[in-house]
Amino acid sequence: MNARTEPAPAGSDAIARPPLVRELLLVAGLFLVYKFGRQLAGHTGEAFHNAHRVWDFERAVHLPGEGAVQSLLLHGDGVVNVANTYYASVHFPATAAFLVWLCLRHPAHYVWARRVLAAVTAAALVLHLLFPLAPPRMLAATGLVDTARVYGPSVYGDPATDSLSNQFAAMPSLHFGWALMVAIGLIGATRSRWRWLWLAHPLLTLLVIVGTANHYWLDAIVAAALLGPALTIIHPPHRTTTTAGRAQGSLVPAQRDEQALVGAGR
Repeated sequence: MNARTEPAPAGSDAIARPPLVRELLLVAGLFLVYKFGRQLAGHTGEAFHNAHRVWDFERAVHLPGEGAVQSLLLHGDGVVNVANTYYASVHFPATAAFLVWLCLRHPAHYVWARRVLAAVTAAALVLHLLFPLAPPRMLAATGLVDTARVYGPSVYGDPATDSLSNQFAAMPSLHFGWALMVAIGLIGATRSRWRWLWLAHPLLTLLVIVGTANHYWLDAIVAAALLGPALTIIHPPHRTTTTAGRAQGSLVPAQRDEQALVGAGR
């Protein structure tokens, strides 16, 4: 029997990398569709009515008060300013950088992550339209401070005149949903022993969105609930052959000698 080495099957990341410009246009187009669709989720009266319902439900099920997190931020102007800056400037750049990195380094993981993010965002848009919700910073019953307005920086204007964003689309929180997907995607695409530290991103995002009174706990819970089915239906790629190759190459000398003897005897 001739000693031959069978070629390794192509790994999940061995697919052709999608054209970067096309993907940028696609992702930008999906974001604009979401952004303009979100503008339809108005109905101020209904949004405040739903806000009272959410607040009362959280108290009924004994979720921790959002004020406990905000009180930590209000110990110093510097801390709350950092939290407001994080809320205003990290969300979109971090997600964009995540997608670009995956597209360049792990194309199969990129396609998977893009599909999951698109599915979650589409589901979020439907929920925005069906359940308009005023954030806790607008609800007097919460007793919370609008930290962005008081301490800055703020990404929102007066809700009555703000034509760039719909402030009555608090549920679900895509700040948290996207951050959680970024962490899951990076953990799935990398093999470092430190990769689980990426979970700090959604955890920090959760504390920021709640502490700045931009979202209720329930907004983050619903975002995670939407992400779960998307991850179940849209399967991630398998372990890459690059990693498998490194594992094969790490055989100790005795194992390599044994394999060589077996091959010579065939």
